Amino acid sequence: QVQLQESGPGLVKPSQTLALTCTVSGGSIVTNFFYWSWIRRAPGKGLEWMGTIAYSGTTYIAPSLESRTSIFRDTSKNQFTLQLSSVTPEDTAVYYCARDDPTGGMDYWGKGTLVTVSS
Repeated sequence: QVQLQESGPGLVKPSQTLALTCTVSGGSIVTNFFYWSWIRRAPGKGLEWMGTIAYSGTTYIAPSLESRTSIFRDTSKNQFTLQLSSVTPEDTAVYYCARDDPTGGMDYWGKGTLVTVSS
């Protein structure tokens, strides 16, 4: 069974760069044709898709976040990482990583990690 686990700091200061890593077990991030995504939910708001890295390494970033978001991977560790720069308190959210099966949607999710942006 595929399992995903987010890791990273729980507290980040405004203007800093947030980096979160998703470690995947039970499946490879380079296996055709799966995609691996970051999603977040801010307090009192709905889920927001942030970006995706494909099995090929191609990345797709939400237009609203494109200027300060990057996603990259370490295939040797079976991990993919989200970097969000110039964070503000509005970036406070629970961040999730998930596997995206083109035929079935996001079928495996991590438990999520709360990131608070505060000085």
